[in-house]
Amino acid sequence: MNQLFRLVKPTTQLVCALLTVVVAACSGGGQKQILGTPAVGTPPIVVLTSPAAKTPPVVGVFNSITASFSQTMGASTLNPASFTLACPAGTPITATVAYDAATQIATLTPQAALPVSTLCVATVTTAAQNTQGIGLASNFMWSFMTASSLLVDTVRPTVLATVPAAGAAGVATNTKITAAFSKDMDPTTITATSFTVMNTTLGTAVGGTVSYSAAARTATFTPTTQPLAINTLFTATITTAATDLSGNALAGTSAALPNASNFVWTFTTGATTDTTAPTVTLISPLNATTGTCLTKTVSATFSKPMDAATIDTTTFSVTAAGVAVAGAVTYDAANNRANFVPSGTGFTASTAFVVTVKSGNAGVKDLAGNALAADRVWGFTTGTQACLGPVNLQTAASFGSFGGSAGVTNQGINTVVNGNLGTTAACTLVTGFHDAVNAYTQTTLNIGAVNGTINCAPPAPGTATTMAIAQQALADANTAYNYLAGLPPGSDPGAGQLGGLVLPAAVYTAAGGTFAVTTGDLTLDAQGDANAVWVFQMAASLTVGLTATPRHVFLVNGAQAKNVFWQVGSAARIEDGSVMVGTIIAPAGVTISTAGQTIQTVLTGRAIGLTASVTMVNTTIVAP
Repeated sequence: MNQLFRLVKPTTQLVCALLTVVVAACSGGGQKQILGTPAVGTPPIVVLTSPAAKTPPVVGVFNSITASFSQTMGASTLNPASFTLACPAGTPITATVAYDAATQIATLTPQAALPVSTLCVATVTTAAQNTQGIGLASNFMWSFMTASSLLVDTVRPTVLATVPAAGAAGVATNTKITAAFSKDMDPTTITATSFTVMNTTLGTAVGGTVSYSAAARTATFTPTTQPLAINTLFTATITTAATDLSGNALAGTSAALPNASNFVWTFTTGATTDTTAPTVTLISPLNATTGTCLTKTVSATFSKPMDAATIDTTTFSVTAAGVAVAGAVTYDAANNRANFVPSGTGFTASTAFVVTVKSGNAGVKDLAGNALAADRVWGFTTGTQACLGPVNLQTAASFGSFGGSAGVTNQGINTVVNGNLGTTAACTLVTGFHDAVNAYTQTTLNIGAVNGTINCAPPAPGTATTMAIAQQALADANTAYNYLAGLPPGSDPGAGQLGGLVLPAAVYTAAGGTFAVTTGDLTLDAQGDANAVWVFQMAASLTVGLTATPRHVFLVNGAQAKNVFWQVGSAARIEDGSVMVGTIIAPAGVTISTAGQTIQTVLTGRAIGLTASVTMVNTTIVAP
């Protein structure tokens, strides 16, 4: 299919907009869907969608629309009459519909390109029935906005975490083998052919079945014969046949690599099985919390990797006065964390809720099949306000670095930008970089790899198309900047100095106009909420680290770089060797490290200048 209509996700998991916004939730999946095996007579529901069902509607260009169900559906009842798409509303799109019983996901594929800049409405009607012949209680509808057809997703997926870990020794012989991905993957490409395990000691293949949980972005290899051989070296491989929803093949060990490559890791078993029950080590909200915001994500972090197929709303539930709250449950395999997101506008205001993580044979289990020993139960009470939500960067979300109208410069041979790079200036003002196709004023001393595309204005290799992409990204970055600046101001807990602080999610405003992380490191604590958002507002500058004194910004307890934003009134600087997180938007540009420095400086986020350039020296940027 034409690349212009390939699908991408964020971030945060989450997610499916093409180089525009990291979508927080995409299609569900796994061996058992979000609500598990239902009671006889219970109507099925749609639990997750791709693109996400949310307000405001997400923006992107899509090549398929998916709906994940709570129960196994009758395949014949999911067809172009029961699952429809209209772009705009009232104008049906001709499409095919397919249903995968293993993942409980229905996929609608348009037969032609969707119209650009159009609000589309997807509908699953009550004609969609489960295998007992029971249909949805009511039609399920959601909307999304298409964007410019100029957008193309070229970022390859990577493997974020594996169980067992690469190089692990003494691995329990009764464990399943899993891999968590950076992006939403095409479930049809995650198979026993693309995910294999080899007994390296004997040189023989291990028989097994492979499943994929879209809700957890995790592939699981379950050996047919367990336990595995003791004291044996095994090699696990995920090949380039595994692709994301845009058709991008796996990038192996680094998304910065221009070519696709297999992901391979080894581990060695021990002589015993794992019989230790998992425990819940962190909860959010904390027990007896009051005034909880209404769209709060409820989460439970476990002591060890869990089996995503056992985590759903039957094993992880929220109730009010004994009545179950509607919502979706996902599992973050990289952090051993289960998340419950309430449906619609969130929890009811000023209400007491009880959270239960179920134990025993019908409860949550780890990858060795060990169940939680006892139910974990806690409570919280809501307030009246919604939580601070994610910031919509739109097309700017796909850029790791953007140099406004002034260009982007690299000095050094170890710079890598994971994501797109751009400027509305002429391509001659992009220096020291190359993408998979072109080099931009690159020398043997200044080499910067861009995983993604470089978008700038003519002359060549700039074109009218690349210039239009850059112009749209700059407009979207300006919109995001104005939104951040317009949020109600918050506190300044360190009088402008953030070093040494541990901060929960909130809006923080520099009373004196500047923020600095120079006297120590900054820690951002999500307290178990993977959707926690931080916004730092400053009228003037941002400084991270000092010369020869690098500083770090740490993320703990579920904090994610995609949810951290720095609205800088003038310029931002990140000193040599510092490790920074979040999206920095600064009209006067961003400077990362100093010419001549060889120590690597890292930004997990984005460096965006609105009018001035972005300059970097031996820098790694990873767009979340």
